[in-house]
Parts: sequence; structure tokens; C-alpha cells
Amino acid sequence: MQGFARRHTVKAALAWLDAQLHPLDAEDVSLRAAAGRVLACPVVSHVDVPGFDRATMDGYAVVADSTEGATAYNRIALKVIGDALPGSPFARSLSRGEAIRIMTGAPIPAGSDAVLPAEVVESGRGASSAFAEATADRRSLGGGWSDATDEIFAISAVSPGKNIGQRGEDIVRGTKLLDDRRRLRPQDIGVMSSIGLAQATVFRKPRVRLVITGNELLPTGTAPHDFQITDANGPMLAALAERDGAVVDFPALVRDEADAIRAALHADADIIIVSGGSSVGVEDLAPSLVAAHGELAVHGIAMRPSSPTGMGRIGERLIFLLPGNPVSALCAYDFFAGRAIRVLGGRPSDWPYRCESARLGRKISSPIGRLDYARVRFEGTVLEPLSVSGASVLSSTTRADGFVIVDEDSEGYAAGSDVTVWLYA
Repeated sequence: MQGFARRHTVKAALAWLDAQLHPLDAEDVSLRAAAGRVLACPVVSHVDVPGFDRATMDGYAVVADSTEGATAYNRIALKVIGDALPGSPFARSLSRGEAIRIMTGAPIPAGSDAVLPAEVVESGRGASSAFAEATADRRSLGGGWSDATDEIFAISAVSPGKNIGQRGEDIVRGTKLLDDRRRLRPQDIGVMSSIGLAQATVFRKPRVRLVITGNELLPTGTAPHDFQITDANGPMLAALAERDGAVVDFPALVRDEADAIRAALHADADIIIVSGGSSVGVEDLAPSLVAAHGELAVHGIAMRPSSPTGMGRIGERLIFLLPGNPVSALCAYDFFAGRAIRVLGGRPSDWPYRCESARLGRKISSPIGRLDYARVRFEGTVLEPLSVSGASVLSSTTRADGFVIVDEDSEGYAAGSDVTVWLYA
């Protein structure tokens, strides 16, 4: 922490950040591209779904009174005068003593008030399903109905309204179906399509430019050699930002040179995330460049890891300066940059991690005045600390099941304490 004139508390840093955040403008996207996006306005239906009464079973549309008293020993004859299919309603009205063959989902014909299930109907050929016979005849005739079953016999009665789905049974016109700020799920897309929508009005995705600096870095896919290491932060931060709803621009590594970093800081983006060169050393160029071209509002935070984190603005762009050590970069992203991406995209600011309570197997120590991000792992049902320090050991996060936060006003947790653990998965 030496070299920082001031160390901001995490609460103070978050207070500055939250004051900068508001959702981006809305845009219309096709439903095909809307899953996972966040609604910018409520969705209200202007139609009933379904827009007509429909059959909920295969069978025969009838006047319910026509079947009164029907049993297997008192069969009641009904005359079949036509058929109704999904999308192809029966064009005329039927009367008492008549029936219309009807398929599930087909409009209920005028004059009928019930559907007699196919299972309780017999034909004049014997005690078998008249509907099954008619269906087989229809297939053999290339889709037309046979006249062989123009008379059927009801062997059970139905009451008015039986086996009919009413108009508006699913959705009533004027109903608010989805609230704004809702992240759209596949079933939401289906409901929106069912009321005739082709597009969704959603918040624009934040555009994030990743600026990964370090002359010692090699691009992804290159084996480390000599005194150089392969970039881990770029792929990790890109994945995190995309998880939180960003459109990521990460064209290449950026050398530790003022002109190269300055150009990247002025990229066309909503958020610039710089990894590396965020402290106060001679080669830590990014903080002074942000201060010179905009506002460096926060630099140095009382937390471990991630103490050399900075935040500011250049024009309308939010700038996040993350440490180069991978665990520090992960922690600082989770606390600050990820929060900004989620809010700009209309999502809640909260971490996208599940949390639960667990019992510590060993103590976690922390000094008053500093927030600690402690990686932990489950051993059975007991939570074991892996590390608080070791900011460059990224593999500790793959061994960890999650992390525990020790607030700045706490000295840590004793063995046997029940703590809140945030789970990576």
C-alpha cells in the first residue's frame, strides 16, 4: 500500500461508482436475439390468447343437452355434419342432435357448448372408437373425412363448457405480462411471440474495451518461455464481462507505452477496463493518463487483494484500472467493473453468484480497516480457507469453490464460525 496518498474504503469507492451508473438507452431487437437481454419497458398484451374458444381434447363438438342420459346401455345417436381442425373452423352452426368432429386446438363451432371426448363415442360398426375410425378413414382419403361414420353414439354425457378452452384463457387483453428490468428467458420470448410481437425493447448492451498491458505478456495460445508469461487476464475478463451482458472489444495486448495506452483509453466504448500498470510505480502509466485526460476519482482501495485499483472517467467513458495480478483483477472486476456493466445493461448490481451459509474449519484473520476477499473450498460440509494473499496465484481460484468477504470493521472469523460464502458456480 506504500505510495498511495489515500486509501479509499470499499464503501466509499462503491458510493462514487453508483453515482455514475444508470442504464443505457433502449433499442429494439428481434425476438430471435432477445433471450438474455433486459427489458427496457413492460410488455402488455393487446390481444386475447387464444382469441377464440377452442377444443382441449380430440372428439366431437356437441350441444351438451344432446348427451343428457347417455350411458353404455343407453346410447344416444348424434349426426356428424362436418369437421373442425386447428386453423380450419367449421363454417356453419350446429343444432341439438348434431356433432362436429373436432381436433385439439380447433375453434369451437357456433351452436356447440361442449366437446364429447373421442373415448366415449361409438360408431354404428360396433363398440369401438368412432373418432379413431374416422381419423383412419381420413388418412386413407388423403386428408378428407369419410362419410362412413356420419352417425355416432354418445355413451357418456358432457356438461356445458366441458373440454373447451375459453377465449383469453391464457392471456387476457390488457394484461401486463412482463415487467421492465426483467432478463428475458426462452419462455418469455415464446409468450411475446404469442401476442404478435416480433421485437423486444431492451437496454443496449454496454460496450467494453479491454486494455491488457504488460511488455512481459504473450498472447493467448502462446506457451510461456524465457522471462515472459502468457496473458490470463484478457480471456478471463472478457468471459466475465460477457457473462454480465457486455459486448467486448479485445483486439490485442497493449504495450506499456504512453501513446498506446492513451489511444486505448479513448476507444469508442462505454467502459474501458485496463489490466496492469494500475499502481504508483514508474511504469504504471494508466493512472496518470486518466488523471491528465479526465478524472481519476479513486486510486488505491483498502482491500486485499486489489488494493491498487482505480476508477475514473474520460468524457462519457467509465475507466476501471485493475491490477495485473490475476486474482486481484478478478476481485476488482467483481467489486467494481462487473457492477457497472450490469447496471448499464439494466441488470441488478448484485453479484451473479449464489450464496449460502457454511461453517469454517479454520480461522480467517484480517486487520481492522481493510476488506479481505478470502478464497475458500468445501471439505465435505466444512469450509476451508485457501488463501487471502497470493494475488498472482490464479489457480487458487480454480481450486476454490467460492470466496468469503471479511468486512473492514472485522478482524476475521474464528474456526467454527458460520459465514456467508459466495459460490463461483
